[in-house]
Amino acid sequence: MLDRTPEQYNFKEFDRNFAEGNFYRVEDRDEKEKAKQRLRASEIYLDKIKGSLVGGAAGDALGYPVEFLGEEEIFRCYGAKGIQEYVFDSKSGKALISDDTQMTLFTANGILVANTRAMRGIGGIPSGYIPASYQDWLCTQEMSFQEYKKEKMHHNHSISWLMDVPELFCRRAPGTTCLSALRRQRKAKDAWREYTQGDYITHPQNNSKGCGGIMRVAPLALQSYLYRNNMKKLQEEAAQIAAITHGHSLGYMPAAVLVHIIHRLVYMGGPNNLEEIILEARNTAAELFAGDKHLPELIRIINFAIELSHNTRNDLENIHQIGEGWTAEETLGIAIYCSLKYQSDFSAGIIAAVNHRGDSDSTGAVTGNILGALCGYRAIENKWKQNLELLDVIQELAVDLCHGCQMQGWIYSDPDWEIKYEGMRRKSIWQESES
Repeated sequence: MLDRTPEQYNFKEFDRNFAEGNFYRVEDRDEKEKAKQRLRASEIYLDKIKGSLVGGAAGDALGYPVEFLGEEEIFRCYGAKGIQEYVFDSKSGKALISDDTQMTLFTANGILVANTRAMRGIGGIPSGYIPASYQDWLCTQEMSFQEYKKEKMHHNHSISWLMDVPELFCRRAPGTTCLSALRRQRKAKDAWREYTQGDYITHPQNNSKGCGGIMRVAPLALQSYLYRNNMKKLQEEAAQIAAITHGHSLGYMPAAVLVHIIHRLVYMGGPNNLEEIILEARNTAAELFAGDKHLPELIRIINFAIELSHNTRNDLENIHQIGEGWTAEETLGIAIYCSLKYQSDFSAGIIAAVNHRGDSDSTGAVTGNILGALCGYRAIENKWKQNLELLDVIQELAVDLCHGCQMQGWIYSDPDWEIKYEGMRRKSIWQESES
């Protein structure tokens, strides 16, 4: 029995080690040191992670002004070579991102919430949390930031600290398929969750193969803490994320291929042979989706894009043979072509990817995701970083994807991480509310 008189040694030792938050202080210190070591180890990947996320946003912002223009109009407005530089918004002075980058950021947020829950021992994979994150994005398309703040006073089911970023409350030509699928899921609520059981491929939401699934999945490739050594599992999760809104197999299979390519570029180490990585991704997808009746179409367009990248014909002529990018397999094909053709020139790659009559922001974004991962952030010209809308938010998410949640169980805490991925608040906004 513990002697509680103050002069007794055992009481003093108990008090010193257990009172006032000192419980497990040694374990806490050791775990923090281990976390610091893991952070230092992951830092080597940050340049490529930032390159992919910022590169995707750059390609998106370059292509956004010409997304719905025909080629005659593009070349009449921007010259014989087409659009070569950002078009800056007259009010903000920024190169505006589209819904492609908006949804990419919410994908990243959902992945990081899932990672945090898993590290805390609660469990969960990205496709279990990203649907809720997309519901947050849907909210940004249906109300203003001021309206959301009023609504939040009554109830808040958000899982995204991005809801504290006013600039995201803006419609940038959101895809109708994404909007309709997410609205249907919101209306069905628990019945929809019970029906899908988290498997959107087995329970397709629609029959769309639009590019709205592939253009937002890059963040899954940029994290290292899930399926690092299992590319089939990584591809399968990428397909599930795309299938949340796009149920046709050509709507989600290309997303699986893209995530494989980017993940290999970031994490494989050593010299990167882009064409070999693309072929590996194609072959892995062929095994994973064997028997799918649309698989031959995906294989054909990948092979054709590789073949076209070796000829010397005009980029526009080659892109016309692939398609316009409105569907996911065409977006992937155009991005593969432009990335292979301009492996050492990020600028030339995204410029080629947007100067056509199709879905220019999506083809620019996916090309930017690939080339950014290949070249790295430092190799991207400053003109694509300067005055890019929400660059600070994009970079912050890139850093978080790189390092991941370091809080294992409940031994110690990281207050900044907890604010964002458990409190679901932006750090600066949270600090203002506490002061």
